[in-house]
Amino acid sequence: YTMRKWNSREERRSRRRQGAHRNDWYRDNRQSAFENKTLGSDNPVSLYSRIATFFRHSLIELPGFYFDVEKNRYFRLLPGHNNCNPLTKEQLQEKEREKHRARLLSEDDQPFKVQLVHEVKASGMMRQRLEVKSTENHSPNQDNFRVIVGDSASERVFTVNDVSHGGCKYGIMNFKGCSRGSLAVEMCDNLYFTNRKVNSICWASVNHPDSHVLLCLVGMADTPGCVSLLPASLFSNSNPEQPGMLCSFKISAAWSCAWCLNPQADKSFSTGLSRRIIVQDAEARRTQTYSVTSDVLAQQFAVRAPVLFNGCRSGEMFSIDLRVRGRRGGGWKSSRFHQESAITSVRLLQDENYLLAADMLGQIKLWDVRATKPVREYKGHHNEHAYLPIHVNEAEGLLLAVGQDCYTRLWSLQDGQLLRTIPSPHPAAKDLIPSVVFSSQLGGRRGLPGLLMAVKHDLYYFSYNTDPQDTTTRQPAR
Repeated sequence: YTMRKWNSREERRSRRRQGAHRNDWYRDNRQSAFENKTLGSDNPVSLYSRIATFFRHSLIELPGFYFDVEKNRYFRLLPGHNNCNPLTKEQLQEKEREKHRARLLSEDDQPFKVQLVHEVKASGMMRQRLEVKSTENHSPNQDNFRVIVGDSASERVFTVNDVSHGGCKYGIMNFKGCSRGSLAVEMCDNLYFTNRKVNSICWASVNHPDSHVLLCLVGMADTPGCVSLLPASLFSNSNPEQPGMLCSFKISAAWSCAWCLNPQADKSFSTGLSRRIIVQDAEARRTQTYSVTSDVLAQQFAVRAPVLFNGCRSGEMFSIDLRVRGRRGGGWKSSRFHQESAITSVRLLQDENYLLAADMLGQIKLWDVRATKPVREYKGHHNEHAYLPIHVNEAEGLLLAVGQDCYTRLWSLQDGQLLRTIPSPHPAAKDLIPSVVFSSQLGGRRGLPGLLMAVKHDLYYFSYNTDPQDTTTRQPAR
């Protein structure tokens, strides 16, 4: 019995020694495998990035702490007993986003050779800051741009700027192309101020093409909301007499507006409200009202027929033929289809059987109106809850959109490929989302092709590469 007991003790000790040897062997081989597989490059930068990647994927998240890869240790997220230098997860995420934006901004300025010909034009756009000149006021613009909207000829751009004491001001910038491939910009001195927020803008052709600007103004306090038609001549340095406002319609909570260019509904415009659509004749003041079940956030008229397309907060889209009158209920709706979230923008193509729609999930889809089904999707746009437009230039085959992340993206209209992602020149912020205008002829017939970007109080011009044979351009930022 004593001998068996001693033998069992020796067996247990032997097994423990063997287990220790196995653990040492496993640890050594695991370390060797990690070094061979993960750190296989002799490049110290690559070595560090791979170590960082390994630790990011293998670390355990501890509540109230974060792991700093560079310092190789955990730090508290919330302030300690001394309440100094508090950190939050939101601050760390903002820091990472800013690093990413700075890296893309640096890449956007680096020259690389691009292989794909259809990306050459978009990737060749070079950023330059424009100086906005004024005939009388020589002080630089200090008010942040909110919206810029170009007219049909791309000679003038209507601007809305926030002002420091509240409200906003309107103006028109005139553009001319220069011989050196740049743009000259002149801002009208006759600025128009209002204490109300602008929800929607479009150019209107009352007397001649783009003779007026149609604005939806949000009411505040005792001041009701309204839709106003402002003569573009109001914003002219050469016009000594200031014409009054053509007309103003008191409307509460207008979300969207659109002007009709079809002769059968000449001088008519629409406004999208909460659960209503109003179509008005600007001269005769005739009004048609349509009741809907949701807020109408986006509108556009067709040109070939007096048909109005609408996008709602519910995700529903439908058209209204103004020639069909007197139907009760929803009988006047046609071409009804849906997306999964609130529609922020609708744009008809020249072939008006196709409609582009963007929503608050960041989805941009091309719809076949006749079949009421999507035929293409443009991926990469970022939106969660903002009222953001999309822009189409069929002459260049481009779709453009600025996301809530402040990145401007360009897609191929034909195949949906993302061609370019342009970071904002300023750090991203919810109140500093860039506003853009793209045209093949900025400044009119002899103008220059390119992208205008207004962000903060600055205006930038991205010259567009019109020579597809020139392949020495920048790498498109993804």
